[in-house]
Amino acid sequence: MAKPNPTDIQKALKDASYPADRGSLVERAKDNGADRQLVDQLEHLKKDRFEGPDEVQKAIFRDK
Repeated sequence: MAKPNPTDIQKALKDASYPADRGSLVERAKDNGADRQLVDQLEHLKKDRFEGPDEVQKAIFRDK
């Protein structure tokens, strides 16, 4: 699965409130019209709670 570019991640998580759990980030991404591949990547992150968007982005690029 290809990794999304950082701009797509930022757009998908626009207006997310942190700290946030994985489920709320998935819902935010869906609401913001993120593509299915990015939503799937968020759903399968190993971590469940994130303190900010940078932490989410790092997790996406770190997790396989």
